[in-house]
Amino acid sequence: MPPELAFILTLALRMAVTAAFVVTASVITERAGPVIGALVATLPISAGPSYVFLAIDHDAAFIAEGALASLPINAVTIYLGLTYVVLAQRQSAIVSCLGAVAVWFALASAVRMLHWSLAGGLIANAVAFAICVPLLDRFRHVKMPLITRRWYDIPLRASLVATLVATVVTLSGWVGPKVSGMIALFPVVFTSMMLILHPRIGGRPTAAVIANSGWGLIGLGIAIAVLHVAALRFGSTIGLSLALMICVGWNLALWWNGRRKLVRP
Repeated sequence: MPPELAFILTLALRMAVTAAFVVTASVITERAGPVIGALVATLPISAGPSYVFLAIDHDAAFIAEGALASLPINAVTIYLGLTYVVLAQRQSAIVSCLGAVAVWFALASAVRMLHWSLAGGLIANAVAFAICVPLLDRFRHVKMPLITRRWYDIPLRASLVATLVATVVTLSGWVGPKVSGMIALFPVVFTSMMLILHPRIGGRPTAAVIANSGWGLIGLGIAIAVLHVAALRFGSTIGLSLALMICVGWNLALWWNGRRKLVRP
């Protein structure tokens, strides 16, 4: 098989697999409500497959450096969430989403100009969440309306995440681990939810999903930090496995804590 054809077929397979993960997770979000939806949305269903495919093509040092670049981007994502939540109370889906994405790109560009250490990335996350999580709290509790799915919903979600994977995989050899790590953490799940849910169920219920994601993103930040350290010491496979376990365990703990509060007399 010619190398060009092999690359195209492999890339198509990677895009399809990742798109299937994201579409499944977003359908669960629609049916389970804003709290469960936020926990699902903050699992690494977009960044995870991107990193797996990067690990196939690159060594552990590349993955570790990419994770270090992803860490402050996780802090940037919570500002995207806060911007959208505030705008969505009164503005349309396009205005709210574009405003949030503009904030993400502006902050990500500023982050790219700095040289980040592990400690610096953790501090950036701690500051961002200390500011944003309390501000998001009052927007969290909104009842999720009944959703009627439209024909273009699944293709739109699949195309958004497939485009992200194609971009990361194709450009990783050219732009290096730092930019690859930043692209891998672009919030494609959040933006797809904004664009799809907002026009159908309104800004406030959609904002509630994003507002509930703050605590989940904290776990994602911890997982990224562990990936950076573990990939260098134990290799990419163990590093990615530990990061996934942390994300899943953290979100399960959040779910259990929420259930415990509901049943408490």
